[in-house]
Amino acid sequence: MGESALIKYIRPVLVSRSDQYSRRKTVEEIKQRALSNGRWPQVMIFPEGTCTNRSCLITFKPGAFIPGVPVQPVVLRYPNKMDTITWTWQGPGALKILWLTLCQLHNNVEIEFLPIYTPSEEEKRNPILYANNVRKVMANALGVPVTDYTFEDCQLVMSDSQLKLPVDTCLLEFAKLARKLNLKPDKIEKELDELAESAKKMKAGLTTLETFAHYLKLPICDALRDMFLLFTENENGTIDIREYVIALSVVSRPSKTHETIKLAFRMYESIDQTITEDDLACILKTALGVNKLDVSKLFTVIDATQQRKISYMDFCKFSHVNPDYAEEYLYPHQMMAVTDCMEKQLAATANGFCTDFSPDLHEEDKEDGTLDKKIN
Repeated sequence: MGESALIKYIRPVLVSRSDQYSRRKTVEEIKQRALSNGRWPQVMIFPEGTCTNRSCLITFKPGAFIPGVPVQPVVLRYPNKMDTITWTWQGPGALKILWLTLCQLHNNVEIEFLPIYTPSEEEKRNPILYANNVRKVMANALGVPVTDYTFEDCQLVMSDSQLKLPVDTCLLEFAKLARKLNLKPDKIEKELDELAESAKKMKAGLTTLETFAHYLKLPICDALRDMFLLFTENENGTIDIREYVIALSVVSRPSKTHETIKLAFRMYESIDQTITEDDLACILKTALGVNKLDVSKLFTVIDATQQRKISYMDFCKFSHVNPDYAEEYLYPHQMMAVTDCMEKQLAATANGFCTDFSPDLHEEDKEDGTLDKKIN
């Protein structure tokens, strides 16, 4: 009762992340308050939309910048010997963090109000440009880099699913390109079945860039070309459209691994509703966003009858009995380098607890040609 009264007292703008209508209504409410000529008090917004470990600033959501009015950037610093304030939904629980905080003699916080940022006419027309420019100002004040990662990317990497994505997965690049092409996850998820049926009818490995553009109902542009290159492995410059659908399913619903696998089986299965080892390798490589993956041991244990083919029910029953199948059969050798990378990554975090999304560990890959790391 008290908590509900407190929430009402501060008059927040409530939003449901999973409800597209709620998000649209929230933007309208923010715009109305921002343009109320003082009838509403200033609206405080945390533009990243999630918690990070303060190693960088991730992409700002545009909601705060859509009204096109001046904003007051504010940055927070916690100059404590041990950072027990930062929490990223992983690591120690809230009670342990609270206990560690109370164990310190004092906890410092610095609040710096930066100069009011008045948008240009171009920024008023382009909220994303406005958000990015304000982010640069705040990053400079904090002395940290910026990264194109978003809240959704963090969800993708840290999703609680049986298939854990490696740090260097190409699906992060794929997700970024999907956003540039305005392929919104909440809208796409409803269309995945239709896309899968359409992909199943198309000939594997014979989809050109022009056909790909027609399939997505989009004009050919740089972002579309880059996305196409992620799947290109044939010398004739064509792709298997089914791999695109699998990647889209993963980024649209990262925690629903089995839904993606089920969708993939439907696209790859033969008349008797089974797939081969090569099919399984293609499905799992694409779902993980890696170039090479040995699935021979996994396929062998699932194929108990040694028919050299498995059904979705075979896979489903096996994964239910062996929920850690990925760690046991896929990751031990292929993921060794990823594990070492993650250990170094965690050691370099601001508080030693939280997953690091700092661009420092990834920019070299981009410069060397991220698009050369094909998903298939």
